[in-house]
Amino acid sequence: MIEKYAKQRGELLSQLDGMRLHVDTTKRIATLTLDRPPLNIVSYKARQQIGALFEELGRDPEVGVIVIRGANGVYTSGGDVRGFFDVPRDGMSHLAWNIGAPERCPKPVIAALEKYAFGVGWELALACDFRLATKETLVALPEITIGQMPGSGGSMRVLRMVGMGRAKDMVLMGRRLPAPEAHAWGLITEVVEDSAAMDKAIESYAAKLNALSPLALKTLKRVLNQGEDSSLEASFDLEGHAYEKLRDSDDYREGAHAFFEKRKAKYTGQ
Repeated sequence: MIEKYAKQRGELLSQLDGMRLHVDTTKRIATLTLDRPPLNIVSYKARQQIGALFEELGRDPEVGVIVIRGANGVYTSGGDVRGFFDVPRDGMSHLAWNIGAPERCPKPVIAALEKYAFGVGWELALACDFRLATKETLVALPEITIGQMPGSGGSMRVLRMVGMGRAKDMVLMGRRLPAPEAHAWGLITEVVEDSAAMDKAIESYAAKLNALSPLALKTLKRVLNQGEDSSLEASFDLEGHAYEKLRDSDDYREGAHAFFEKRKAKYTGQ
């Protein structure tokens, strides 16, 4: 039975569907590129592959930061709508799990958005920790315009991030938000000038994150994500216990001594 499961997992990732992965072990950056010309649509199979890839990347000691972006100056126009009609009944009620993989990943994840970030692409970006966008980028959940609704977590994430009024304005109208407006709403972390500026921003974010303690980043990311859906009292308790956990870590001792000695800390994630 184990051999069967191992074979299935291997077959799932043996050939990425409309995507490619590059790992720069020197910079400790893994880049998952959506690459299906012309608009990099995301297939049903690719969603399963994204979930599996993030599980493996989360365990890879040579990867510190993960970046999701699109090829040829376009992030993605969304999902493969034609292909959805071939999916058996009840085969698409769990889409939020795979697309939510960046949120569960213990490492920081950056979404680099260019031109279009629609549908599942925007839902995937919303599950990331940082969303960078060029000033010409448009973001949207346009499913309502074809008689559907977001099904990979997008409507719920937008609701929690911007409140009911703005969520209904965006989702019920299927409205395309320019990146500067999405930034003003708090949906985008930073807006940059163009693709060249995007490359520089990614390098800057990744370098800063990779200079920090992997253990502290992993712990704090989990506390923030779980705290969002918890009561304030429970969140304080969660934060306190996580703080105590880090007090006994090698990384905390290294960080404190580096601070006292006015040198750059060398973290090991332990």
